[in-house]
Amino acid sequence: MKFYPAQVDAIAEALQNIFQNGTYADREIARILKADKRRGSKDRAFIAEHTYGVVRYYRLYAHLAGGEPREKSDYWRLVGVHLLLQGHVLPNWREFAGLNMADLQEDLGAARAERVLRESIPDWLDELGEQQLGADWAPTLTALNEQAPVVLRANRLKASPTEVQTALAADGIVTELLDADALRVTERKNLFRTQAFRDGLFELQDFSSQQAAPALEAEPGQLVIDACAGAGGKTLHLAALMENKGRLLSLDIHGWKLDELKRRARRAGVTNMEPRPITSTKITKRLTGKADRVLLDVPCSGLGVLRRNPDAKWKLYPDVIDRVVAEQADILSRYSRMVKPGGKLVYATCSVLPRENEQQVAQFLASDAGRGWTLEYSQSYLPQRDGYDGFFVSRMSLTE
Repeated sequence: MKFYPAQVDAIAEALQNIFQNGTYADREIARILKADKRRGSKDRAFIAEHTYGVVRYYRLYAHLAGGEPREKSDYWRLVGVHLLLQGHVLPNWREFAGLNMADLQEDLGAARAERVLRESIPDWLDELGEQQLGADWAPTLTALNEQAPVVLRANRLKASPTEVQTALAADGIVTELLDADALRVTERKNLFRTQAFRDGLFELQDFSSQQAAPALEAEPGQLVIDACAGAGGKTLHLAALMENKGRLLSLDIHGWKLDELKRRARRAGVTNMEPRPITSTKITKRLTGKADRVLLDVPCSGLGVLRRNPDAKWKLYPDVIDRVVAEQADILSRYSRMVKPGGKLVYATCSVLPRENEQQVAQFLASDAGRGWTLEYSQSYLPQRDGYDGFFVSRMSLTE
């Protein structure tokens, strides 16, 4: 495929901002793509795909390019390394001078012998993963460097999975039915321009993530709380499972995320959802013992979704993991009080670390806050075994 200097320059600019200015890859790519309205769909796809490709293997590419990049021209070289290894022929541009496949192959063989280079991961994170997952860590890392599949959740408030499949086929988008409400897209296309999306027939949601809401066993007519709702993917799933009946409270400390949820809820036809920003501890204290069901999709390291957010591994540090684990324990201890006797709670993360998952649940159950709670269900999802994002779901019930 032929590419142009403007495309590579856009990728280099995005990479420089991601690694030197700390911007998030998804936001930076969106900014770059909006900066030039003249870019067509192929240009946009090329820039997005190869920016993520370099981010994913940043450490390996920097090693092969001769060291950490400092200037924009250094990021051009990282892009050149990436394109060569992807099978592209580099043009005779001065920015790519000295880059050739023969030299790369020689250096690549030695680099691939070291897991931290081969999988492009910080040393400390590799050590932590090995400690936490043992023999599962190496295949997990490899799977997390693969491109994530595109999975949809049919919105049963408006359509069945087969009806969604038919509607998408009318726009030339082929899907395959998975379990429950999930459909996997077989070829990447712009789903947001489809009539099915505008009509609210589906939401983008990974298959592993789709396991959290059903695990809560919410029923129509109940008071259900999504206590870490964010932009509300799981809130929307819960509304469908509740058939729009009962009360569904969506809480989050970030009011702007709930604003996004309200927009999504209108498109999805959700009518039983009440967004409430958590502006003080009074918000949750007033709900003590009120809820039939509470979903806690807590803040986490995000290590289970590195395929979607590969820059996260370069923004994490040991103290960040420590803070996240402490925050999880605090949320689990305080927010579980909202469940009334006989009610149920789901604790979920998009992490693969037992420290954030099974161990966190075990510590809660052994604590004073965990008295009266019983673990009913616990499941970890690993990308190499289950095929989708790394995820954890557990359900607990409170004695009546």
